[in-house]
Amino acid sequence: MTPLRRRMLEDMQLRNLCPETQRNYVHHISGLARFYQTSPEHLSLEEIREYQLYLTNERRLSPESVNQFVSAAKFLYNVTMETPWPENVLPRARVPHRLPVVLSEAEIYEFFQRVSTIRYRAALMAAYGAGLRVSEVVALHVGDIDSQRMLIRVRQGKGKKDRYAMLSRRLLEVLRCWFRFRHPAAQRQKTSPEDWLFPGWRQGRHMNTGSLQTVCREAAQAAGLAKRVTVHTLRHSFATHMLENGTDLRIIQALLGHTRIDTTARYAAVSPNAIARAVSPLERLGPPPQAKTKTRR
Repeated sequence: MTPLRRRMLEDMQLRNLCPETQRNYVHHISGLARFYQTSPEHLSLEEIREYQLYLTNERRLSPESVNQFVSAAKFLYNVTMETPWPENVLPRARVPHRLPVVLSEAEIYEFFQRVSTIRYRAALMAAYGAGLRVSEVVALHVGDIDSQRMLIRVRQGKGKKDRYAMLSRRLLEVLRCWFRFRHPAAQRQKTSPEDWLFPGWRQGRHMNTGSLQTVCREAAQAAGLAKRVTVHTLRHSFATHMLENGTDLRIIQALLGHTRIDTTARYAAVSPNAIARAVSPLERLGPPPQAKTKTRR
């Protein structure tokens, strides 16, 4: 490991960036170094800008990926190397606004009928039943399921924030079935609240997010769904169906762990039921009030 990479890793750790962000930053900076076959500390600002154009025009990376490179480059040069750059020297790509893919309740039912393994069925039902991200599902501990208060504790979700998600009766029963299957009666006394709810095949590790995504994709294909379905699609569907059932937008925001309400409000755009329930101001429009005329005596 080069001294520059070690220093960058230390700077990211000091700022408590999540492991995924650290891996993305290192990946993009490594690509920059391989492209020019030299250490990034020897590159000029113009060369970095040319590499950004290469990612956009030749590699045809998505705007999100190009913006990840911009963030990684600014962290390396502005934070680690303390290089003063002019404002907006590496402009971010405009990200197209896309509505989330949402499954109907009938499609959700058919989807779960195609998930035959109880392990993956319980994990995917947790994603839909509580609106969890895939990283939050696999990182659940046994002690995070609070059956007394009917809540799920989400530890250090996106943005390093703890929160509580809802625990429905049906989801609780599914998780209990999985727990009893995983831990026979003779072993249940040995389980700890800190044990992984969905352990992986490797000792001491939780379920891999990639394997859960693979099972999700295969179940969607088996169900004949034409939409592109990921675990995050189940989270989108949870939020949309909650909105259609009349749940207040602020409650949905808290359950999803969104910082900004406008992030949650986009689900109204994909919910025809929510739009149909809205009342146009034209419906309440009445005749203008008549002006009172004074009578002379």
